[in-house]
Amino acid sequence: MFCRSCGTAVADGAVACTNCGKAPYNGYSFCQNCGAATNAQAIACTSCGAGLRSAASAPSSQGNNKIAAGLCGIFLGGLGVHKFILGYTGEGLAMLLISLLTGWITCFATVYIMMLIGLIEGIIYLTKSDEEFYQTYVVNKRGWF
Repeated sequence: MFCRSCGTAVADGAVACTNCGKAPYNGYSFCQNCGAATNAQAIACTSCGAGLRSAASAPSSQGNNKIAAGLCGIFLGGLGVHKFILGYTGEGLAMLLISLLTGWITCFATVYIMMLIGLIEGIIYLTKSDEEFYQTYVVNKRGWF
């Protein structure tokens, strides 16, 4: 990871850059993925293609969503609540409808399948680092697993 303000390599999860002292996600001059110089208005790095983010969308601000989505996935996964928390309305509706509409037809087998999917996804959410979680579920919009 690189500092968005000065382009110096910083450790994942660092609170401050060792070179400039600023929070690594503050600034608009460098790519946090490869360290290349960027345009302040750019939304993606022209060198590596990574999405550029500001301090407002840094992984630390996504931590609450990560924990909430992980816990809801574990405890309410069959209803797709964790999908709604992450903004995946389509996937959340699919899980909810599969659980509610087909559950009684299949003697609740589909409910248990949705609960298992939710449990697995909840564990995956909670075991990812904030950076991985942000890249996977916020930047890349990965809806399943």
